Amino acid sequence: MVKTKYYFLLTLLLITLDQSSKLLIYNNLELNQSIVVINNFFSITHLNNYGAAFSFLSNQGGWQRYFLTFISLIASIVIIIWINKVRDKKTIAFSLSVLLAGTIGNLIDRFYLGFVIDFIHLYYDEFYFPVFNFADIFISIGVLLLIIFDLRK
Repeated sequence: MVKTKYYFLLTLLLITLDQSSKLLIYNNLELNQSIVVINNFFSITHLNNYGAAFSFLSNQGGWQRYFLTFISLIASIVIIIWINKVRDKKTIAFSLSVLLAGTIGNLIDRFYLGFVIDFIHLYYDEFYFPVFNFADIFISIGVLLLIIFDLRK
């Protein structure tokens, strides 16, 4: 059995990565400013997302800030409880820790700023993927791993 503290340490490290990257963008790029990293594929673009994934609910007048903060807080509590219950199942606890890091990373932004800082911009020709951040990556990886581990049962 692996101790729960290692999973929470992983979560803390990933939250630090997420928040540090957002702070770097926030302090060094103007809103909507973009820096091309790899031509025709990848840019760093500073955007403020007032909604959820893919800017869902972003134009709703402000109530979504509190709603999404509340949902993120409840999800974080549920994930913490879940990690404590499955700590002996390393793969599930690892997945939940990564998911928790993403959830808390975006929760911090919403709580303190009222929006989430997004900056990873992928595109090809006329196809533009919505701009995202490390917390979004962690959420996606955590959910994907949970699905894979569940399908393997």
